[in-house]
Amino acid sequence: MSLSFFSRSPKPASAPEKTSAEGPSIAIMGGGSWATAIAKIVLEKVDHITWYMRRADSIEEFKRLEHNPSYLTSVHFDIRRITFSCDINEVVSACDTLIFVTPSPYLKNHLKKLKVKLHNKFIVTAIKGIIPDENLVCSEYFHQVYNVPDENLAVLGGPSHAEEVALGRLTYLTVGCADLEKAQNFADMISSEYVKTKTSDDVIGIEYASVLKNVYAIAAGICNGLKYGDNFQSVLMANAVQETARFLHAVYPIERNVYDSVYLGDLLVTGYSNFSRNRVFGTMIGKGYSVKSAQIEMEMIAEGFYGTKCMKDINRQLHVNMPILDAVYNILYERISPAIEIKLLTDSFR
Repeated sequence: MSLSFFSRSPKPASAPEKTSAEGPSIAIMGGGSWATAIAKIVLEKVDHITWYMRRADSIEEFKRLEHNPSYLTSVHFDIRRITFSCDINEVVSACDTLIFVTPSPYLKNHLKKLKVKLHNKFIVTAIKGIIPDENLVCSEYFHQVYNVPDENLAVLGGPSHAEEVALGRLTYLTVGCADLEKAQNFADMISSEYVKTKTSDDVIGIEYASVLKNVYAIAAGICNGLKYGDNFQSVLMANAVQETARFLHAVYPIERNVYDSVYLGDLLVTGYSNFSRNRVFGTMIGKGYSVKSAQIEMEMIAEGFYGTKCMKDINRQLHVNMPILDAVYNILYERISPAIEIKLLTDSFR
């Protein structure tokens, strides 16, 4: 199925428009709320994007409504500036920069359809998750499985609820890449009056911190569901950032400041905000929902559920002291009572 099939633009699908400002052609890979928010950000600076979505019916509905039919429906788009496609191979062939925003549990299945090489593309992962069964963060997965060199791999992190981006509220994002010049180029492309950017070379650290903050947000939600108050929540978050620091030092020991916004800021907004699907999921568990019933009731993926098991598996090799991770794992996977497990956790805090 060709790109032109889904585009209102008369221009050929194989050659999406390029702006004089940014050079490379940009593709958004995913159709959820964060993908929609990133599309809004990118279109502030570039004339045209290509947008990959899995389902053709969602694309047709998007084109008819001129907004995402399922997520951030208040954000309207000029459809003439977007080339839609549900064919991942044509999208990858047509574009130089691919921004992946699919939930991490589904990334492998999306990429299985791929017949086009990725090694010469600039890959930006905005997924904030880990690949189940592989126990690899997304940049590691692209590097090991698809031979994408480190200098062509970037991560987009920082405290950034899609709902607030959609409202144009001030957001701080960090672009991590081994090639800091490429990181700066991408940062410049997404910066605006309401999006402030900085760069980093700590790709692995940013990704693992993004995985862990989802786990800790589930812990915060469980405590909320159990009626623990704000006082304890602050102690939980203080211990969570220390736990993050210990793990990052063990897995990738470079000099970093875990109190930067891309680490601590993302942890705080995910742990405290009602926009956080991981916190909402945890709150349901704390209130007595089973894992399965909470998952059924939620319409969006709580990445932290999968991240908890992956991080527990990884830490079996590293032996880092991670009592919050252990408590969340015991509740979600060993079916230990949340009330009992959190009480044991409180006794370990000071």
